[in-house]
Amino acid sequence: MNGVLIVDKPDGPTSHDVVRWARKVFGTRSVGHAGTLDPMATGVLVVAVGEATKLVPYLTASDKRYEAEITLGLATDTLDARGKEIARAEIPEGLTERDVAAALASFVGGYDQRAPVVSAIKRDGRSLHARVRAGEEVEAPVRRVELHEAEVEALDGEKIRITVHCGKGFYVRSLARDLAEKLGTLGHLSALRRTASGAFGLEGSVDGLALREAAADPARRSAIHGALLTLEEATSFMPTVRVNEEGRADAWNGRPIDPSRFTPEGAEPSRDEPLRILDARGDLLAIGALSDDGRVRVVRGFRPGERGDSLGA
Repeated sequence: MNGVLIVDKPDGPTSHDVVRWARKVFGTRSVGHAGTLDPMATGVLVVAVGEATKLVPYLTASDKRYEAEITLGLATDTLDARGKEIARAEIPEGLTERDVAAALASFVGGYDQRAPVVSAIKRDGRSLHARVRAGEEVEAPVRRVELHEAEVEALDGEKIRITVHCGKGFYVRSLARDLAEKLGTLGHLSALRRTASGAFGLEGSVDGLALREAAADPARRSAIHGALLTLEEATSFMPTVRVNEEGRADAWNGRPIDPSRFTPEGAEPSRDEPLRILDARGDLLAIGALSDDGRVRVVRGFRPGERGDSLGA
């Protein structure tokens, strides 16, 4: 079984816990996820099953949307509510929603963000959080990130609620720390819900607790199986090139595909983004990229079986 499952992750489990449940439900170890959610975070987690694991790099390259709550006056070692308190600070008197909005607006655009020390970022093959747990001294990296939009929804005492639209690799925990500093105090992320990951939102998602129950009870698994998106549905957001039978044979064998083998139904290829290659029947053959000579080279291939259920190449 191959496809993409959109899970509404509950508060508490790790992203790997969700993968573990999915492995039991779908009866395969070939399961991965696109875009880690911290244990306290809820919302959209994109889970790839079988051949869809080849799509993970393309599913993680998209923007994310979040609803977040920030608590001012207290800093933690993990930058969120599950961490250990490390410092307290007074909250400026007379702080208004307008003040918060002005401070938040200063982060919109591209800027250099220091990631949390406790994070999944890897250094020499080991995650930073594993190094921290092992007692190592770790310096979190500073990386260029993109904050497309951010809005203040409410200011209630020490609590700020915001919505965020950001690019890949953005840490809302770091934004919580940095926004509090901008306001002249300390702060941490006290709640986080991902409402969208690229093209995937909460609509049509599977409740993570239902997934956990199905992992323990085979009688509950058919409903989860029915929510699995086909490879074609999961990649519908990508620019598409359709090919004739000759192009299908080229894709099957990993050969570059000449433009003469494109059919009119597809898009005009662009060098700026990956392309999905479909055959005349609509089956996903491959993910490709446009070469300088106008041909499309195969980057990731899929072996078409029954429609929507490709077999591993």
